[in-house]
Amino acid sequence: MTAQTDPILLEVLKNGFEAIADEMALILMRTAHSPIVRDAMDYSTALCNAKGETIAQGVTTPMHLGSFYDAMNFLVKEFEGRIHPGDVFVGNDPYIIQGQHLPDIYVIEPIFAEGRICAWATTIAHHADVGGLVPGSNSIGATEIHQEGLRLPFLKLVDGGVENDTLFQIVAANVRVPDQVIGDLRAQMAAARAGRQGFAKLLERYGADRIEAYAEALQDQAEVFSRKAIEAIPDGVYRFVDHIDGLGENPEPIELHVRLTVKGSEIEADWTGTSKQVKGGINAPLSFCKSNVYAALRSIMPEDVPNCHGYTRPITVTAPPGTLVSCVYPAPCGARGITGYRIIDCIFGALAEALPDQIAADNTGGSTLPSFGGQVAGKPFVFSECVMGVWGATSRHDGQSGVPHMGSNQSNVPVEMIEADYPLRIERYGFVADTGGAGEFRGGVSIQREWRALADDTYFGVRSDKVYHPPHGLFGGAAGQPAFTEIEAGNDLRPMPP
Repeated sequence: MTAQTDPILLEVLKNGFEAIADEMALILMRTAHSPIVRDAMDYSTALCNAKGETIAQGVTTPMHLGSFYDAMNFLVKEFEGRIHPGDVFVGNDPYIIQGQHLPDIYVIEPIFAEGRICAWATTIAHHADVGGLVPGSNSIGATEIHQEGLRLPFLKLVDGGVENDTLFQIVAANVRVPDQVIGDLRAQMAAARAGRQGFAKLLERYGADRIEAYAEALQDQAEVFSRKAIEAIPDGVYRFVDHIDGLGENPEPIELHVRLTVKGSEIEADWTGTSKQVKGGINAPLSFCKSNVYAALRSIMPEDVPNCHGYTRPITVTAPPGTLVSCVYPAPCGARGITGYRIIDCIFGALAEALPDQIAADNTGGSTLPSFGGQVAGKPFVFSECVMGVWGATSRHDGQSGVPHMGSNQSNVPVEMIEADYPLRIERYGFVADTGGAGEFRGGVSIQREWRALADDTYFGVRSDKVYHPPHGLFGGAAGQPAFTEIEAGNDLRPMPP
């Protein structure tokens, strides 16, 4: 910020940027075709400056939002000199474009004024299917990314206002439910277009130079506020080890190690010691690791810290390449969400010593993600949803029940929508008594959800965790009950591995 910065105008523009990002989120939700986007709200929107730094975030998924910069930084450099009004870019690949996993597809539109790029309207959405081994493309059993679906570098979905029909056809031919996937891509295009139009009104009113100067002032303000929040954490080195149960019939625990070093107004999260990447779809790219670290630390900062790239400047994230939280090609990462949740949980576990009254005990470890697929009357169907869970207790009150992990901020799909559109019946959905763990304050109680497949040869896969490593208590509180998934076929009831 400079002496010439008007603090009132800065606040006005900050709220203007945020209103545009939120409008993009609402348009995407209202125009989406798939339940994973429309109802579960597994998507995100943001405005970025010309360099690709976030200046405002929409109201949806925190674990997405901190990774926009890495992808945008690649896009800006890769297409320098080849970006024009009317272009729309699409991409998803973790290794080529610094994406997250293949179902999360970016759709991004540049915003021009006075002959130059002034900003970007950016969206990301988890698509119902992108091909690969299993319906829904969240294969735990994939051993390399080539088994997980369609890989897209950044390409022009629209080139100077002209749609790339060839690319639309390639996408449609490689997915199981092209109507939903193409419909959701068009919903993202509509949201990005709304972002461009909303930002254009600000540019028209205030001028490109002024908007860009105040967007940079907002980054500086976010950095100042972020540094003050970090200074409130006692200096020191804080460590924590958490687990993912493992893969397959005989799972070996996978460890996540974090060392948080707080020194003055800066903080470093070092993941040295974390298990190596695995031949299963739970590996996380470094961009996704950073995003989850940012989300966890932002959640303990005051509300007035702007949600833009500037607040991440005092935060450093390091992780050895080839580990679970910084995977390298060709590691699969379709189900990397479970690792993102555990990254956040690790940060909270480390901070519990430093900020005991600001951290909750452990939670369900993120949403359980079931996927169903098959055919009805010769037509393929794919259905995925996010089953939410509970939070642990705090030093002041019981944990919340029936809420998402703070990294996702998503929702379950309504029972009526599922039963109307898919050959599935929800047999039971409710709370499980006495599962929150003992203590002065108990954690929230578990969620139970039962589906019945009504079509023959239905595929079922599930991403879940906390079977062998249940949610831990803090400061003498007991652990919560472990999770479980069972399949009933005839008179046979058998547990599934985590």
